[in-house]
Amino acid sequence: MDFTARALRHEVRAAYLEELSVAERAALLSWLGFVGAFGTARIVTHSIRAGEGPFHDVSKGGVHLHHYLWGIAMLAGVGAVAVHGPARRRQHPGVALTYGIGLGLIIDEFALLVDLEDVYWSQKGRLSVEAGVGVISMGGTVFAALPVLRRVARNHVRRPASHGG
Repeated sequence: MDFTARALRHEVRAAYLEELSVAERAALLSWLGFVGAFGTARIVTHSIRAGEGPFHDVSKGGVHLHHYLWGIAMLAGVGAVAVHGPARRRQHPGVALTYGIGLGLIIDEFALLVDLEDVYWSQKGRLSVEAGVGVISMGGTVFAALPVLRRVARNHVRRPASHGG
């Protein structure tokens, strides 16, 4: 990693810790987990359907286990920590990240849950979920990251990049 990338990474980390409150950091981690899980679920399910890559459906006794089940289990775990855990455990970054990941896995199969039939690959299931959640997740990520982006922009306006070698 060159000096510029290293310096930028340090600046973003400092901005994350200094500019964001605990609640704002949790919001950002939740959105990043959501976007990452949703995107990963999309890629993996397309890979499975195409018969490419190392992935395959998970089944037990001939019954397909949809990935929303893992999301529900994650949200149940986060809920247990939220209800029964001490403040330091509830505020752990892993709780926010797990919440976002679990929600992303559930929302990816939202059409299946609403219709109670597997419409995942139909136009109805794919278009509504991909368009709606894609826009919401990207917008949420931007809104949650605005304080960090503001600081980085503010610091670069104050100290313009030097040119030359």
